[in-house]
Amino acid sequence: MPISREQVEKVSLLGRLLFSDNELDKMTCQLSDILEYMDLLAEVDTEGVEPMAHALDISDVFRDDEVRPSLDREAALAGAPHRDDECYLVPAVLGEL
Repeated sequence: MPISREQVEKVSLLGRLLFSDNELDKMTCQLSDILEYMDLLAEVDTEGVEPMAHALDISDVFRDDEVRPSLDREAALAGAPHRDDECYLVPAVLGEL
């Protein structure tokens, strides 16, 4: 399934990418090749193949959550340039960007 240069231009604008004419031509060719390969993969018979998230058996390497004492509020706020008794004080951010 070939992709047109106009489609590549549109996608590049959506991604806020600026390409030269030569880059657009090269990108169009490369994306067309990728899409053709995807079409080839779509022809593979996957009936009876179980979906998987990873090609290898992997296990969770995270430790168990444990309740532990945390940093006390005074220590956490000690280095703040502006604070009140409970929180950091920061300037308000209002309006549109």
